[in-house]
Amino acid sequence: SRTVIVRTKMRVLVTGFGPFGGLKVNASWEIAKCLCDFRQHLAQEGLGDGHTLDIAEIPVVYDVVREQALSLWNEKNPDLAVHVGVSPYEDVTLEQYSHNFDYNKEDITGKCPDTRCCIPGGPDRLRSSLDMRQLQEDVNARGIQVDTSISEDAGRYLCDFLYYLSLSHGQGTVAFVHVPCLDKRYSCEELSEALRVIILAMIDQLLDKSRLN
Repeated sequence: SRTVIVRTKMRVLVTGFGPFGGLKVNASWEIAKCLCDFRQHLAQEGLGDGHTLDIAEIPVVYDVVREQALSLWNEKNPDLAVHVGVSPYEDVTLEQYSHNFDYNKEDITGKCPDTRCCIPGGPDRLRSSLDMRQLQEDVNARGIQVDTSISEDAGRYLCDFLYYLSLSHGQGTVAFVHVPCLDKRYSCEELSEALRVIILAMIDQLLDKSRLN
């Protein structure tokens, strides 16, 4: 199993998904790219204080997600992985749990997992070590400019699938954030700024926990 070491200078991995269905532009990847465009700004004050940022785009394909969920952890070795996906809702949703079973919706290649699950014999669900309710309170206190909500069901599609696999590799230091489609209510810049604030609050929560242990 992976040994979790929380450092004061953290490496953060942010992923977004590629196009699927009627979405030729997936908001999750656009927001991740926009966040990366702020790299210099982040180094100065945002994902600042020495924190580093890696981003990756993941296709909406079960087999590729299964492979990349492990390879990204091995290659990037993040202290925190934040996966971003798009949802039909208008707010930014913080997902507390991932689920192992009932993956019956086809990916962009027309396939589902053979077993319809993430890991045969694995727990029904996995929980992020981050307390999403506390996180919501923290980001609201920081004056975040978007509405947020908490969810315990990430949707039993590629978002949930990736979340479960990443949690199994990352020993809980993983989060999933659902964002609305671009310009449905917020711009890419507004959502990427919100994500930046959310990630900083996640880092602070992990550092606070490490000080207590």
